[in-house]
Amino acid sequence: MTRPFRFGVVAPILTDLPSWRERVRRIAASGYSTLLMPDVPHWQPAPAPALAFAAAQADVRVGTWVYASPLRPAWSMAWEAHSLSLLTEGRFEMGIGTGRPGIEDERELGMPQAPPRERLAVVRQTVTRLRELDGPERHTPVVMAVRGPKAQALAAEVADTVTFAAMPSDARAKIAGMARGFRSARDVELALHVPVVGDDVAPFMAPPDVDTAALREADSLAILPDDPVAAAEEIQRRREEIGYSYFIWGADAAERLAPVVAELSGR
Repeated sequence: MTRPFRFGVVAPILTDLPSWRERVRRIAASGYSTLLMPDVPHWQPAPAPALAFAAAQADVRVGTWVYASPLRPAWSMAWEAHSLSLLTEGRFEMGIGTGRPGIEDERELGMPQAPPRERLAVVRQTVTRLRELDGPERHTPVVMAVRGPKAQALAAEVADTVTFAAMPSDARAKIAGMARGFRSARDVELALHVPVVGDDVAPFMAPPDVDTAALREADSLAILPDDPVAAAEEIQRRREEIGYSYFIWGADAAERLAPVVAELSGR
């Protein structure tokens, strides 16, 4: 089955609050499905209150992109996610993963440094607790960022949406192979994290020194053209060849690619 397209925007609070609030409203008015918040301590407000605030400003879905499992206990993430699902009347999606490169630098938060298998166990515990809190009347969507086979196996079991954690330098064939090789007994949505549009690198989505020319030369999945017509063609190519239907890019590209969202959303 071919899933219809939808689009999300990673929109950290990097301006004054009135400007960010207006950006949230423009994103929603442009037809984007989801406004997403990164989980990066110290650099901006925490994702849960920021997303609750955003959902009150506009009729848009909100989500974490993504909770880092080493940063808080499983019960805390599950409680926050369930609470956001209630407070947004079902418009919250919990994105979760085992943490970005360098997550060990957050040791001052008081959480123990855990090996990858323990981080993945926290992801499972979080989803289990979330389902218990949701009960039979609610289903908070779970988006998992995965890479290795153990993470993919867990996502096949519990996730509604899967994104494959990639470095900008990863070859297109490598990430496409992960996506094509993903197997689940359920119908799972495939999402693509696109940190670069044209020559612009989105904050919190990739290192700022990414070589955008090299990405274009390699036909990387980490980049899209900034021309809306070319971007729409490439997005359709990626769904046809790989199966991606949910595309996420940074807020600075949201208005530039709004024509793509208007043309393709729901198709």
